[in-house]
Amino acid sequence: MRKRAAKKRPLLPDPRFNDQLVTRFVNNLMWDGKKSVAFKVFYDAIDIVEEKKTDDEKTGLEMWKDALSNVMPHVEVRSRRVGGATFQIPMQIRADRKISTAMKWLILYARKRNEKSMAQKLAGEVLAAAKEEGAAVKKRMDTHKMAEANKAFSHFRF
Repeated sequence: MRKRAAKKRPLLPDPRFNDQLVTRFVNNLMWDGKKSVAFKVFYDAIDIVEEKKTDDEKTGLEMWKDALSNVMPHVEVRSRRVGGATFQIPMQIRADRKISTAMKWLILYARKRNEKSMAQKLAGEVLAAAKEEGAAVKKRMDTHKMAEANKAFSHFRF
């Protein structure tokens, strides 16, 4: 390897919850560099979650964190060519990749929902994921099933 690995840039914690994870999520949510809009969407979604939630002892932010951990995959399949054939090889995922994958799935499937505003879509997906249902959790289940089905090729790991 000629090039060095890129340095991890420190993220500033968000203004409302003072949490770096929130900033990371908002950076993924943002379109066209509109960070203030993305923050507004996220905070509105958390407020909607706060209103709609059934669990009284948890805050909206805790519900969002639960949803994120429910969406996080633990294994994924990676393609590897061995002697002309391509195999799907199940592999463990690094912690930071788990988080970013979960965030991307949560945002992707929130965008595909049918509610009016992005805040409502995100809130709906967060509430569903916190209850271990919804499209993002289904994606995690499918990824795990795929890894389980290809367990026989795990000896090809690199």
